[in-house]
Amino acid sequence: MPLPFVVALLLAILFLALLRFGEGGGASRPFLLLIGLCALQSVLVGLRWGYGVSVLRFALPVVAASLPPLVYASFHRLIRPGPAAHRRDLLTAALPPLLVVVLFLTLPQLIDIALVLLFVGYAVALLRLGRSGPDGLGEARFEGVTPVHRALYVAAAALCLSALFDLAVFLNFEQMRGAHVGAIVGNANFLGLLMIGLTAWIAGSSQAAPEQTPESVPAAPDPDADDDREVLASIEALMKQERLYCDENLNLSRLARRAGIPARRISAAVNRLAGMNVSQYVNGYRIEEACRLLRDTDASVTTAMLEAGFQTKSNFNREFRRVTGLSPAAWRALHRPDAT
Repeated sequence: MPLPFVVALLLAILFLALLRFGEGGGASRPFLLLIGLCALQSVLVGLRWGYGVSVLRFALPVVAASLPPLVYASFHRLIRPGPAAHRRDLLTAALPPLLVVVLFLTLPQLIDIALVLLFVGYAVALLRLGRSGPDGLGEARFEGVTPVHRALYVAAAALCLSALFDLAVFLNFEQMRGAHVGAIVGNANFLGLLMIGLTAWIAGSSQAAPEQTPESVPAAPDPDADDDREVLASIEALMKQERLYCDENLNLSRLARRAGIPARRISAAVNRLAGMNVSQYVNGYRIEEACRLLRDTDASVTTAMLEAGFQTKSNFNREFRRVTGLSPAAWRALHRPDAT
């Protein structure tokens, strides 16, 4: 079986896993579309270079040009929610493939260079999205926002890698009449598309489900009038009195709506006073609750994880070690030896 078909199979598994995780809801829809497009491109590559279906040489650049803007739009959705932003992202995403179609009809010799510039340009745009740190990903659940932030940089690296392989293909055609193009494309397909698919799965599975009745958030006041202690006191009240950290879908946007405070103010106050980002701050309450359950009850580690607001063991274990320096089992054994 050609390697691109193996990649397509792996991407199909990721697609089904994310579809099951999100139960088909709109929360992860852009990432589902991204994984599906990666799988489609992998199948087309396999047919073109594995079975010599030459007619696909027209379709492959168009599909390839659709990937970078869709990667950007998917991650941008975690930062700028709302129908207007989504429509604008979709409109923008349609422009690169249209550009490739125009180049096919006018200057086909420039397509490879255009793809290289396209991939690099969107990689730079992704890096700009990540500059604000995990707190900038307001629509990602606090539980998984750190892996999502890392996935954003991995996706940018995957786009740069794809650009490098596209450049290698262009140079191979120019200097060797395409003698090694099949091998180059096969390796690029395996590395680039699988990296993009994995990052889409990580980010899509960490996106919070949409709220049914979202509350409005007031506009941010003059930064000179910010009272960090008052903001932090409001957040602490939501954590301690309403146990808001138990909401598995809690993210910065939802926290801002519940507190009636702009997300930017919350992020700034927590960073300045607590010395950490908001996801770490909220996960600290979750770990505190998990420790209480492990110490004072007979709840299993999995039960404590779920009741504290976590959904995945990997994120729970990572955050537990960050806060306590121990694994959950080791912490329980230390603080409650009779619970073995």
